[in-house]
Amino acid sequence: MITIVDYQAGNLTSVKWALEELGHPACVTSNPAAVIAAERLIFPGVGAAGAAMRHLRERGLADALRDAAAAGVPLLGICLGMQILFERSEEDGGVETLGLLPGTVRRFRPSHPRDKVPHMGWNRVRWVRPHPLLEGLPNEMCFYFVHSYYVRPARPEVTLGLTDYADESFCAAAAADNLLATQFHIEKSGPAGLMLLDRFARWDGHAPPPRGEAAGC
Repeated sequence: MITIVDYQAGNLTSVKWALEELGHPACVTSNPAAVIAAERLIFPGVGAAGAAMRHLRERGLADALRDAAAAGVPLLGICLGMQILFERSEEDGGVETLGLLPGTVRRFRPSHPRDKVPHMGWNRVRWVRPHPLLEGLPNEMCFYFVHSYYVRPARPEVTLGLTDYADESFCAAAAADNLLATQFHIEKSGPAGLMLLDRFARWDGHAPPPRGEAAGC
């Protein structure tokens, strides 16, 4: 059973439908005890970091997510869920986030009028290092994005995939130990997204440590 975390900031229905289409049973919960006891967690998100962190703290879900991650539960963060896994966001005047991955979240500041914010639509992700969930996949794949902020990891080896937009080569996917995170909406990214989601649903949470450093971010 895959547990989807409900903190009033998630794209819960589309994630659950995508999992059901793939044949993976899923439940939605805002119960911290259920999060800690989960076999596998998906942490989706849309909206603003400040409100999201307030809901997580008020419901006891911030500590529950930290405990589950520390226990080795496979955890997938999506869009805002990815950003909140890091240490701090400059959104809403500056917000301390979960701190499960090292790095900060910054707003796009394009220098050319053609680059609109939010970054919305399909864009390519290029993988910069191996990971069990990427075995056999093409080097570049297209996924669907909707976001105004992007992650800048403090350690380059956390970066799994890069995308170019608004003068930035930004971190579109990150991974460390049992954690996986995508800035793109994996559940809205057609066959490529479903392929990654299916692989996550079968993943045991183990990955070899990255070798060397990824470029960019």
